[in-house]
This record gives sequence, structure tokens and C-alpha cells, in this order.
Amino acid sequence: MNKLLTGYKKVNINPPLQIGICGYFVPRFAQGFLDDICASAFALECDGERVVILSLDACILESHLVARYCAAIEKATGISKNKIFLSNTHSHTTPLFTPGDMFEAPEEPVLKYADFVEERLIDAVKLALEDMVPTRMGYGVGTAPARVAYIRRYKMKDGSTMTCPPVNDPDIVGPIGELDQRVNVLRFDRENSRPFILVNYGVHADTVNGEMLSADWPYWMAKTLDLALEGADCMFIGGAQGDVGSTNVHPDSADMNDTQISFDNEMKSPGMARFVGRALAGTVLQVYDKVYYTDVDSIKMITKTVPVRLNVPEPHEVPLAKKYKELHEAGRDCDIPYTAMELTTVVAEALRICRYENSPEFLDLNMLGLKIGPVALVGIPGEPFTEIGVKIKEAEGFELIMPCALTNGYEGYFPVKSAYDEGGYEARSSRYKSGVAETIVEGGKQIVAELAHS
Repeated sequence: MNKLLTGYKKVNINPPLQIGICGYFVPRFAQGFLDDICASAFALECDGERVVILSLDACILESHLVARYCAAIEKATGISKNKIFLSNTHSHTTPLFTPGDMFEAPEEPVLKYADFVEERLIDAVKLALEDMVPTRMGYGVGTAPARVAYIRRYKMKDGSTMTCPPVNDPDIVGPIGELDQRVNVLRFDRENSRPFILVNYGVHADTVNGEMLSADWPYWMAKTLDLALEGADCMFIGGAQGDVGSTNVHPDSADMNDTQISFDNEMKSPGMARFVGRALAGTVLQVYDKVYYTDVDSIKMITKTVPVRLNVPEPHEVPLAKKYKELHEAGRDCDIPYTAMELTTVVAEALRICRYENSPEFLDLNMLGLKIGPVALVGIPGEPFTEIGVKIKEAEGFELIMPCALTNGYEGYFPVKSAYDEGGYEARSSRYKSGVAETIVEGGKQIVAELAHS
């Protein structure tokens, strides 16, 4: 028997102008808005059990900040901090939450913004809890269209691996890995209320660039669905997207419509965000009217702590890393002998080496599991490669499994084992030793098994 109640609220979290923009190692400061920056709360209740799913237009939310937000929400609303599933869209044109993320920025506006978002999250959860109505859930899986997503790591003719190589580079051999084009869709028909749609798909929200604040393509997906369905609310939670972007390295003339090649060799523009968002909205619409409706007679959330080995540097790696870090923080990237994505790679690697020079050998990652009837969400606190999501989906016990990236914290990239031998931005900047992907897959499958037997 269906026992599901849900409530929803979206709130504006626009920051003041001139705040630092997160996403790249290049300092950027907000000059205006392409669209609103928002946070959404979706509350679920079943047979006395309550959980809240939160989604923020944010690039990076460190784990300590997520813990602070969840504790504040618990104090203000009574929802246990262990019943909050907090994800962020990873838009690369949203504000910094920590002054030193990726580059140094004035502290005061960033800290004030983090405080402001805490208040707005509490507001969103309170309003969602007040909005609870009987709800029927359906689920479906669509297939993303062409031109939306591409593996962004490539084998080059010299045997090296490059993340985001220059477009039309004649030395490109081919992509390393395969896409997972499944778009997971949950439809919630809410009594006497607007329908709600939760979309889960693995591709970076990094199609805009520049110094204008934007929620990137998830904004356009939600806007398109609202118009097409004459009133619908939409939340995006990213899938396994650590090695997936939206740039075709061999574009034809149509690919370049209303877009341009950015400083890091990727196809980016407001027009690119509009295209990706509209295209994925089309996939959702193909599924929307043909979902499999199901009774929801139970919900459950669990956490699992997974120890992973940190990528502590060797002593000989430290001196050059410190030199590059000093040059970067002094605004002298031009004195580092690399350009474009290769520069990003060596800067990120240097920052990783300096950060973990004296670190302990292991770090505990907190993973989440959320059961909504026959559907399971697996929360991963960072950016897993596509293969991780594919393997977690192979677990048994549920009709649909949704790996969810950037959930309840940001702990960096989780590359698969082969990527460490191949190289590239993600593996060289990763906080973890080879084997982290396999550990996360095993943790995810254990979560699914525990939820299935609960």
C-alpha cells in the first residue's frame, strides 16, 4: 500500500557581486547573473520515517561545511542530520564556499555567503515540511541524446593521456572509457500540487565559463520541463561524472553553434548550457508519461564509513610542487611552463602534494544510501568515474539504482585503477591512491544490499 507523503521548496541563494567564483584554478569574481542560483529541498515521509533530499547550485561543498549545515537543519527543524541527503549540482559558475578553494579570495564575503546559505537551507527544509501531501511515485530510464556528453580523457599518439585535449588536435587517438547514457527519472505526482521530477545523470555541469553567475545547464533543464509540462518542479542530482564533459573534440559546424572554445580547450558558452539542458529535458519528457508507477510503503537512509588510502606524496615531489603553488598563489601562472588544461593539471597536482605532505595514510569517506520503495540512491562524496556508477548499478535488490555524486561532501576525484597508470588531470590531482574506485564500488554494493534487506 502506498504511504508516501512529499513536500518541496526552492529558495534563491544569489550572492553579492564580486564574490569569488568556484570551478577553476583561475581567479574569477562575479560580475552579474545569467540566471538565479538556488537551493531545493524535497522532503519525504513514509510510515513515520522522514528524510530530506537537498540540492544546491554549488560547485564544491567541503565535508566539514555539509556537516555544519546538516547539524543546523537538525537543530532548527527536528530532522535528524543522519536523514539529510545533500547534493550539489557542481556548476562551475557558482560562488566559493571556502576562501581557499582553488584560489585565494577575500574571506569575508565568502564566509558571509556560507552563513547566508545555511539560513536559506533551513528555510527551504521548513517550507518543504509544511508542504507535505500524499504522493504517487513513478520511475523510468531514458537515453541521453547525441552531443550532450563525451568521455573527456583521451589517449594521445605519444602514448600519454590528456584530459580535455585541444579541439581537433591531430595527436588524439581516442577516448579512454565508455559513456553511461542512462538518464534516471523519478516522477512524483503530488496531490493538488505541481508534479516533482528528480533527474540523475552523469555529466559535468561545466558548460558556461566566464564571470557571470549561473546554475549552468540544470537551470535550462528545469526551465524547459516547467514550460513543457505547464508547471513542474525539477531537481538534478549528478551521477558518476568524474571523467565526463560536454566537449566534442572533433566538432562539426553544428557542434559550434552558439558556443566557443574556452581557455581550457572545452566548448563553453551560455548557449552550450541552454543546449545541454534542453536536450536532457527532452530525454526526461520521453520517459515522463511512461514511468512505472509503484507503491512506496517504506523509506530508509543509512550511512557507511569507507576507509581509503590517501595519495601522500614522496619527498622528492615536494620541492617543485611548493614552487608551483607559490607561483600560482602569487598570480604568476605564466611562469609555470604549461598552458591550458596541462597548466590546470600541474597546478592541481602541486596543490594536492602540498596539502597532503604530512597527512595520515588513510581517510574515512562517508557514503549514503537512501531507499524509496523499489528505488535506491547511493551517495558518493566526490566525483566518481563513470565505471564506478556502472558497477554500482549492477547490484541486485532494487528496480532502479541511482549513483549520486557530490553528496554530503566533496572529497575530490575517484579515478579507476587504470587511470593512475595512464595519467591525466583527475588521477594526478586525486587525493587517493589507486584502488579508491574499487573500494567505493564495494561500499556502494554493501549499501544497496543492506537497504534491500531492511
